[in-house]
Amino acid sequence: MEPSIAIFAAGCFWGVEKTFRNVDGVLATTVGYIGGHVDHPSYEHVCTGVTDHAEAVRINYDPARVSYEELLDVFWSAHDPTQLNRQGPDIGRQYRSAIFPQSDEQRSVAEASLAKQQAKTKKPIATQIESSTTFWPAEDYHQQYLEKRGRTS
Repeated sequence: MEPSIAIFAAGCFWGVEKTFRNVDGVLATTVGYIGGHVDHPSYEHVCTGVTDHAEAVRINYDPARVSYEELLDVFWSAHDPTQLNRQGPDIGRQYRSAIFPQSDEQRSVAEASLAKQQAKTKKPIATQIESSTTFWPAEDYHQQYLEKRGRTS
């Protein structure tokens, strides 16, 4: 079976990437920017908020070992989806909670997962399901940032 791709935004991409790297069936992760209107955005530019990009993680995974639905379960548990344009101390639209489906099938699964998640909480879910645009990999120093700094847990 060919590897598949999933893209999620859930706040600062460093911790989100680390969470997904620990999932059995995830073959590779790349942090980057998606959902904005500027080509080749830089971290500094995205942080200004004017590009409208989200910090996100692109996940290459083996669907024979982990399903898209299971990855969505990890996504929901990796952050607070009720926070609008922020996660913890990180504030701004670049830290929004968003799902970027790569196919109509992923969109349907994401919509069902979001509805299931909303039924579990009284607070409104802020997570948006957005059309997938070009994913721009972040600068090399952001890739596996926490692992490079010895943060293993």
